Amino acid sequence: MSLSGALYNAFSGLRANSRAATLVSGNIANATTESYGRRTLALSAPGLAGYGGVRIDGVQRNVDPVLIADRRISDAALGFGTTLSAFAGRIETAAGASGEPGSLATRAAAFENALLTAAANPASTQRLESVATSADALAASLNVLAEQVQQERNTADRQIGQQVTRLNDAIGQVQRLNADIVAGNSSGTDVSSLLDERQRVIDGISEIAPLRIVARDRGEVALFTTGGALLLDGIASEVGFVETPAIEAGMTLAGGQLSGLTLAGQDAADRLFAGGTLAAEFQVRDGEAVARQEQLDGIARDLIERLDPGGPDTTLGATDPGLFTDLGAAFDPLDETGLAGRISLNALVAPGSGGAWRLRDGLGAVTQGEVGDARLLQGITQALATSAPPSSAALDPLSRSFSMQISEFASTAASARVRQDNELSFLSTQNTALKELEFSKGVDTDQELQRLMQIEQHYAANAQVMSVVDEMMDRLMRI
Repeated sequence: MSLSGALYNAFSGLRANSRAATLVSGNIANATTESYGRRTLALSAPGLAGYGGVRIDGVQRNVDPVLIADRRISDAALGFGTTLSAFAGRIETAAGASGEPGSLATRAAAFENALLTAAANPASTQRLESVATSADALAASLNVLAEQVQQERNTADRQIGQQVTRLNDAIGQVQRLNADIVAGNSSGTDVSSLLDERQRVIDGISEIAPLRIVARDRGEVALFTTGGALLLDGIASEVGFVETPAIEAGMTLAGGQLSGLTLAGQDAADRLFAGGTLAAEFQVRDGEAVARQEQLDGIARDLIERLDPGGPDTTLGATDPGLFTDLGAAFDPLDETGLAGRISLNALVAPGSGGAWRLRDGLGAVTQGEVGDARLLQGITQALATSAPPSSAALDPLSRSFSMQISEFASTAASARVRQDNELSFLSTQNTALKELEFSKGVDTDQELQRLMQIEQHYAANAQVMSVVDEMMDRLMRI
């Protein structure tokens, strides 16, 4: 080999070692950076016509696309489970546990206890006022719970709008990154940083809706949801949604009062975006919250109908409102939707109104009767304690007392929270395992340091070759 050939070989080796050292240092610096792909230097030997040495072919970004795809689907499932678990927890907290101050079950028990206490001494105005106060508090608890449910639906609707905005922005970013990556590949530029950024953006999308990534020419990718919605293939498809300013009970997607998703201007089926946080918010707005509202409306109806005309108060006319009313009016069985938010105590016996004696003598009584007569108070207690099938289709058609209907609602809320928490625990464990597996296939700092030591040795060897060649050429020049 000629001296010039040896010099060229050593020089090409030094250049490759310098580039490799830069990549290794970058790998170590980004060992814990999410979406970072480990870099390695692609090298090859020149053709036979050259001097030899080593040729730098480019930088390789090393990732496991199958593992990343599995982790992204897990991200979507975890987001879905987290959203539903959080909703179930808030509803359980709002309903409260039996015996917990302010809970629905505690308010119902306080009302029944106040009736028993008043029946023991029906002449006591203070005890009758206590009945009115506890009854009013029970109706208020139903109002608050109904308001909480509607607030959850409003929040979910706003979250859908925000997530659609994020989704469209992210799709646009991927489209622009695709163009930059294609341009970089065409010009021979290292696009590893662009690939990292694209992976990060796509990871953000995958939590909103589970994705399927399809590789296209020159490094470009197309985005589809696992449900089949085309989000990006050269040109981005816009996802549309219109937020509702205020959602009230009875407003539904099926009824046309609420907005669904559109894709490129066309209505998008629910299955197209199933599985991520976006679908979870729809599930809360149009499914879970509606079911809780229907249960509350059924409970409110059961309470009203137990004490309506035909019940224990014989002073009521057929069209008179009973002890509990629908915003002061008699309840219409055809207008159950939203009843829990409207139920109220009859103003005739409102706390502080001076009409508490009607709890003893009847809402339709003109004057006070025998102060020692406890029959109506006992009748109200008996009506609440009687096991009867509810009229509302939203409640199980089993014979239950009113307190058991309340307990069933609290139990349903707690069971839903436990079920969602168990599912979330599984999804979280699965997601953590996939992330750890993905991380284990990323940058191993020990291996990178060993590689750095090898590069140092190679650098020293090439430098020694150049030093020897320089010495030999110097001797030749002196001859």
